Amino acid sequence: MHEDNYAVAVPFYDLWHEDGHVPAVREQLPALLRGVRRAVIEIGAGTGLITEVIARRTPAEIFAVEPSLGMRSVLVSRLASDPEVLRRVTVLPCGALDVAVGEPVEAIVMISVLQSFSAGERARLWRVLAGQLEPGGRLVFNWRERAAAVPGELAVMASYRVGRHDYEIAGQVIEVAGESVTSRFRYRIKQGGEVISEDEVVGTNHWPAGELVASELERAGFARGEGSDGLQVWHLAK
Repeated sequence: MHEDNYAVAVPFYDLWHEDGHVPAVREQLPALLRGVRRAVIEIGAGTGLITEVIARRTPAEIFAVEPSLGMRSVLVSRLASDPEVLRRVTVLPCGALDVAVGEPVEAIVMISVLQSFSAGERARLWRVLAGQLEPGGRLVFNWRERAAAVPGELAVMASYRVGRHDYEIAGQVIEVAGESVTSRFRYRIKQGGEVISEDEVVGTNHWPAGELVASELERAGFARGEGSDGLQVWHLAK
């Protein structure tokens, strides 16, 4: 069983991500998966926005790893709209550190997930993923350098109109300790300016320097390949 820290964000998830990194990933990812035909693991599948991209642009079997029950519920509902895809996607209710499939896969895709792992957890993550890839297999993930986070006041980050309601996301950096950033997020639904639903979550993400991530991957047996803007490709040594 996993504590579902993402449950309160589920109604806002597609709105926020379609307004963020997803369109660029949808455009760039297919080229980085060219030639993949047999099997893919997707780490942190969320509601299936990227799962759809993988399924539509490769014929591969997909193992969609997602620990959040709320996210998985939307993911499976999305898959149900396409019977052919539904037959090819297995949804695994576990976290990345516990993933295990029956045979080595050709590729692992991990979009907007790496920040969830501390330095100690990343060391284990690279070992687990290397153990799931076939020799020469590729690991694709998004990563870019970020400006240093600074604690501040709660501020509205985005608002989306859904029928008569406004879905509002606000955020605040609470504490910064090295690469670790603890933030507060508030999710509100409003009607006519009146708040009719409000939830908050506090969590810690980890934003290491790109050079550190690269050195960790090299120590784990990966070699850097040719990626695209914001998307990195690493190959497991043969």
